Amino acid sequence: MMVKTKEEKILLAGMRLDERTLHTAADWWTRLRDPNSAIETVEQWLEWTHASEQHLMAFERVTELANRFGELDDMARRQLIAEFARPTVSLRRWIPLAAAASALMALLGGYLAWSQFEARTAPQVYVSEVANNRDITLSDGSTVALGGATTLTTRFNKSERQVELGAGEAFFEVVHNAQRPFVVTAGNLSIRDVGTAFDVRRTGQHVTIAVTEGRVQIFNKGSARGEKMLEAVAGQLVSYDPLKSTMSVSSITSEQATAWRNDRLEFVNEPLDVVVANINRYSARPLHIADADLGPLTFTGTVKTDAIDSWLNALPEVFPLHVSKGTHQVVLSRAGRH
Repeated sequence: MMVKTKEEKILLAGMRLDERTLHTAADWWTRLRDPNSAIETVEQWLEWTHASEQHLMAFERVTELANRFGELDDMARRQLIAEFARPTVSLRRWIPLAAAASALMALLGGYLAWSQFEARTAPQVYVSEVANNRDITLSDGSTVALGGATTLTTRFNKSERQVELGAGEAFFEVVHNAQRPFVVTAGNLSIRDVGTAFDVRRTGQHVTIAVTEGRVQIFNKGSARGEKMLEAVAGQLVSYDPLKSTMSVSSITSEQATAWRNDRLEFVNEPLDVVVANINRYSARPLHIADADLGPLTFTGTVKTDAIDSWLNALPEVFPLHVSKGTHQVVLSRAGRH
């Protein structure tokens, strides 16, 4: 099989992971990039990565495989597909290697057609772990700060710089280039840079954009009346409500917009299920809402990521709920059930 040496090494590394874990990781990779994914999808992914170090390792391996696969030339890519598509004796002898390759093909098959790889530059995938922020510099010189448990994919070509926020939060400081637009996609929204520094947080289909410098153009592709555009400037916070498919604008300071970089999560009139999903990106024990009617309750305030237990202890004073702390998770249920 004529495959470049570095791709062989990446695939061989997958031998340390079992077939089921790799396929599950590939499924999560695809589901997190689905524009119609719900908040529960992110929460379930976080629970899965919390459950085992092997799970996070498998997810990182799959994203790396996807990135490397995009770098293969057409002949090598077709040979790789053909090799793992037929049940040969050698394939059975290298089951973990086959699992890595088939997991890769499964996720790519559900996300992009093979022909699309030929027309685009190789995507770059960036992942941060739970409770760990990460700073990256993109090939165009733009910088991005990733919050905990965040996934980001970039696809740059000569005419456009495309960035997809699959889940989590990211702060962008963009090197402006009018001839090569910088566009961030988060669910139903597309955010176009107009000489900007801005923060984007995606929780399922809930999206917030906080502009700290310059301005952005935000396009709502989910509007029932066709695509709508809103322009936001420094000091404005745009919140997208997926139930109404509307965007609302309020004020925010630069310090509030980037508070998460200093271990503080700021929420302004946001549903409790959105708040919980974002806290889970920093919590060693995932929080779970047991009663659906608690999810829409709105919360405004600050949660310190290094003092989540203190916030939980005070929560019953604010909402009619009970907090049950277990070894592996924390359950929020309606008051009176216990």
